[in-house]
Amino acid sequence: MTLWLCQLVTSLQSCLQNKIYDGKTLTCTQTFENPMCLTFSHHCFLPSWLFVKFDVSFIVHLWHVFLNVHIKQALNFSDTYVVHVNVFVSLQVIKVYNEDNTSRAVEVPTDITARDICQLFVLKNHCIDDHSWTLFEHLTHLSIERIIEDHESVMEVLSGWAMDTDSRLYFRKNYAKYEFFNKPLDFFPDHMVSISSETNGMMNHSQLIQTFLNSSTCPEIHGHLHAKEQGRKSWKKFYFVLRRSGLYFSNKGTSKEPRHLQFIAEFSDGDVYTLLSARKMHGAPTDYGFCVKSTKRGSPRDLKLLCADDEQTRTCWVTAMRLFKYGMQLYQNFIQPHQKQKTPMRSISENSLVAMDFSGHKSRVIENPSEALSVAVEEGLSWRVASHSLFLYVSFRLVPNEHHHGCPVCFAALHMAQPWFHSKLSRDEAHRLITQQGLIDGVFLLRDSQSNPNTFVLSLCHTQRIKHFQILPVDEEGELFYSLDDGHTRFADLIQLVEFYQLNRGVLPCKLKHHCARITL
Repeated sequence: MTLWLCQLVTSLQSCLQNKIYDGKTLTCTQTFENPMCLTFSHHCFLPSWLFVKFDVSFIVHLWHVFLNVHIKQALNFSDTYVVHVNVFVSLQVIKVYNEDNTSRAVEVPTDITARDICQLFVLKNHCIDDHSWTLFEHLTHLSIERIIEDHESVMEVLSGWAMDTDSRLYFRKNYAKYEFFNKPLDFFPDHMVSISSETNGMMNHSQLIQTFLNSSTCPEIHGHLHAKEQGRKSWKKFYFVLRRSGLYFSNKGTSKEPRHLQFIAEFSDGDVYTLLSARKMHGAPTDYGFCVKSTKRGSPRDLKLLCADDEQTRTCWVTAMRLFKYGMQLYQNFIQPHQKQKTPMRSISENSLVAMDFSGHKSRVIENPSEALSVAVEEGLSWRVASHSLFLYVSFRLVPNEHHHGCPVCFAALHMAQPWFHSKLSRDEAHRLITQQGLIDGVFLLRDSQSNPNTFVLSLCHTQRIKHFQILPVDEEGELFYSLDDGHTRFADLIQLVEFYQLNRGVLPCKLKHHCARITL
């Protein structure tokens, strides 16, 4: 809190040094009855991050004090003048939803960005900020949604909503938001990508990302898509081409000649959305639908509805459209959090910590770094053994009950408190939750099995497909274990199972990397 307060004071001082009394943001009025009494009206334009970390009333009060002192000093007023300052902060109340449709209303400045909103809820809910938290625009009446990019103004998004429609902001994780910068190969298959003749076709996928970011180069995405005919319910399959100038389809097979390409949409005044129920809502041939929606025209008939044959194809098109629209700005959004982490600040108390040995009758400072490391490892192992033994003692006992047939019964299911465990989640709900939080390798959750009581299921994403693995209980000499491979590898609890497969692939197609989590706003 002390660091944030210093940042606040520094920011306010910098605002004062930028001549806020130039007559635009700070105006002065003088009454005829008392010419020595001056009233200043200030329209406050402070950085949005201040409102994320501090209460609005606190900021306004501190800003009021700063202005009083600064005005007298800057304008060299004598003590005979009476200065009054009226501070006006432009704020607006917005409502944000999470996965279970619970919501929370917050008061924010009008220039706040999507990243600021995410930071606000991360701090208020004490979440781990792994840079995957994302704000979504959800248009219920159209059954579509999109990522609001981190740099976008939230108020500009809200201004495009019609008054009579159910439009919402959703806050949730999305591990795939910037994953194409890390693993372009998963997002851009070779058969869908063409590059300009200047590169002679020799380019790896990391260089491909650079061509998207460089306005002088022209990568091209092409392939077959289903398109809904304007004013009709039918869908037709065409060969589409995505270029920097816009989206086109060919009216003659796979020809890319200019006379055969028909213009569909550009992205300077439009955004790309995913269809949430393509078959049910729009009669699409598959569930992998997306659309281009103009920011100027929001009626359903103005949507450019498209549909892919599989998830990988849809992901390629949607990602390419985001890159064409925002270009280098997306990359800056991606690297900004990592740049802040390069120089972590350590507190004085942290620097003054020393290793201590309390094993004897008197404590002593451990000055040898090697000895300190070995003691830390030993204490960690002993804690693990002790806590595991306590868990076995508390959690598992044999109960002479005819309904359990002598099987161990879990009395303290520690996994219930883990963020990756979702107790009464169905298979379809698990599929939807993983899809919402990003179809990249390693996204997972654990849940109760709906078909086999007293067992669990691991739901895992791999190659943009969601697979489900049964976790079976194994009873050995009165102790209960869990296994994914018919008892070959056994674990005393689900926490150990998850920790093992986070480090080892084992029988799974990939390691467990990102857990699906839900929070209450």
